[in-house]
Amino acid sequence: MASPVADEMRAALSAADDADATPSERAEMLMEIAMGLQQRPKSADQLHSAVTLYDKALTVCPQEMRLLRARILARKATALQAIPEQGTAMLELARATLEESVATLIEFGKAEELAEAEMNLGLVVQSLAGAGRARITDAISAYQRALRTFTKTGYLREFVILQNNLATAFLSMPMTDERGKMREALAVQAFEEGLKAVSLIDHPTEYAMLQNNLGNALQYVSSSHRLENNLRALDAYDEALKVRTRETTPLEYANTISNKANCLWNLPDDPENPDAGNRTNLTQANAYYREARAVFMEHGDLEKARIVAEAVDQTQREILALPATNGHGALQAINPSNTGALKP
Repeated sequence: MASPVADEMRAALSAADDADATPSERAEMLMEIAMGLQQRPKSADQLHSAVTLYDKALTVCPQEMRLLRARILARKATALQAIPEQGTAMLELARATLEESVATLIEFGKAEELAEAEMNLGLVVQSLAGAGRARITDAISAYQRALRTFTKTGYLREFVILQNNLATAFLSMPMTDERGKMREALAVQAFEEGLKAVSLIDHPTEYAMLQNNLGNALQYVSSSHRLENNLRALDAYDEALKVRTRETTPLEYANTISNKANCLWNLPDDPENPDAGNRTNLTQANAYYREARAVFMEHGDLEKARIVAEAVDQTQREILALPATNGHGALQAINPSNTGALKP
C-alpha cells in the first residue's frame, strides 16, 4: 500500500508535467504542495519530500521569474531548517538558500516577505552560532532588519517572536566585558518590549513565553541588584504560571516551575533579613524540582528529568545540612550554587 506522502509526491509531479499549465503555474503548484507537506509533518520524510518538490519547482520555474524563484527558495529554506540532523549541513544549506532569496527579495519582493525571510535567516544563524558555525551578531542584525517591518502595531505575532529571539541572542553572547552588561540590559528590554505588545487575556501563549524568559534573564544577569532582580523574576514566573498549568501545558509548566525553583534556591526567606537563611524557599524549590521531574518523566523528556533530579538531590542535601530551626526560620544563610535555566 502506498503511503500518503508517496501519493502526494506523485500528484505533485503529475501537476508539474501538466501540458496545459505554464512553467510558472507548474512551479507555483509544486510550491503549494510542498508547503502542504511541511505543515505539521509527522516524519522527516515529509520534510525531505518537500525539499524535493521545491527543487523540482526551481527546475520548472523560468530563470527570468526571479521573484517567484526567491519565494520558492525562501520556503525551501524553512523545510531544510526543520529537518532533524546530527550536524549542521541542513542548517548551512538553509542559510545559503535564504541569503540567495533575500538578495532578490530586497530588489523585487514585498516588505513583509523580505522581513519573514530575514526573521528565518536570524533563526538559522542563531542555531548555527550555537554550534560554533556562525556569528550571533549576524542573527541579531537579521532580527533587527526584520523589525523594521514587523512592528507591534501591524504584525503583533512576528514582533513578539522577534523580540524574544533578539533577547535570547543577546543572552547567548559572552558576558566577559563591560559590553556584556549592556547586552544583558538589552535582552531584558527586548522581553519587556514584547510584553508591552501582548496581554494575558488576548495572547496567553506569547505572554507566558515572554514572562518565563524574562524571569530567566532577570535571574542570571550580572547585576548589582541581584535580590531585586530575583524578586522580579519570581513575579514573572508567577505570571507565566497563570497560563502554564500541569493539565493544559505540562512540559511548559515543568520548565517554568524548574526556573522558579532555581530562583528560590538563591533567595533568602526574608529579603529584609538575609542572614536568617532560606529554609522555606529551599524546601519549596525542592518540591518544585520533584514535581517537574515527575512531569518530565511522564512525558518522556528524560534529559530534563535527569537535570532536575540532580537539583532534587542537591537541594535535599542542603536542607538536611541545615541546623534545626528555632521557630523563626533557619539559623544561618545558605549560599547554594545555581543551576541553568531550562529553555521554554
